[in-house]
Amino acid sequence: MPVHRPEQRHPHSLCPTGLLLTLALALTLLVLTAQPSSARDGGTPPRGSAHMGMGVAAHDGTDGVPAGTLAAQTEGVDVSSHQGNVAWSTLWSSGVKWAYVKATEGTYYTNPYFAQQYNGSYNVGMIRGAYHFATPDTTNGATQADYFVDHGGGWSRDGRTLPGVLDIEWNPYGDACFGKSASGMVTWIRDFVNRYKARTGRDPVIYTATSWWKQCTGNSSAFASANPLWIARYAASVGELPAGWSYYTMWQYTSTGPTVGDHDRFNGALDRVVALANG
Repeated sequence: MPVHRPEQRHPHSLCPTGLLLTLALALTLLVLTAQPSSARDGGTPPRGSAHMGMGVAAHDGTDGVPAGTLAAQTEGVDVSSHQGNVAWSTLWSSGVKWAYVKATEGTYYTNPYFAQQYNGSYNVGMIRGAYHFATPDTTNGATQADYFVDHGGGWSRDGRTLPGVLDIEWNPYGDACFGKSASGMVTWIRDFVNRYKARTGRDPVIYTATSWWKQCTGNSSAFASANPLWIARYAASVGELPAGWSYYTMWQYTSTGPTVGDHDRFNGALDRVVALANG
């Protein structure tokens, strides 16, 4: 008597739905494995990769761009290793007259493109300076100021070199305020700016966003009388400034500009940029 056996399917003869699911799973796995580990484990970037304004859009959002450049403003850019070798002649031809270049971060990182960026901007005619991305959770302010000055953040009265910038903003590697209380953060910033001035004779510029400054310094007004303000706000106007400052010196207004993403405006004509450079 013949024995009835259940129908046998070839292992690869999936129904259309099963085939689609298999392909979708395979594609998901491919995308995940192609991403850097930082993207798969929550998005924390590697140390050293921070750059000016990297937290602005995420925390403050974007709200348009300012109207055309006024005669009393001067266009600038800020760059880091993310831009690699910068097309400085293109930027110069587009009207950019000043630039800041990331030199250091903490006491563990120097920008490998610093020479091309810092010297390249100078060679096309720009007035340029260097900035330091602060990490108050790793070492004290004075130690980081020394590291900055020793690795490209110095100053000379040549009419083409701007004072160094302390880039103090959201911590991309952890707690927004680097684990510090408001008073602790003010102390850290004071240690940095005092050491920088002792080493160079110049008060450094402070780059920050108003919302971060309020959150992490308690909206301190301790630095407004001496340190020029570089405000970060991606909108049609600068909005509210941190306590004590009645005006800004520079404004980072977008991270999506032509040629180089981060574009800035100096609150004054080119002769005022030269005046800041000369001290």
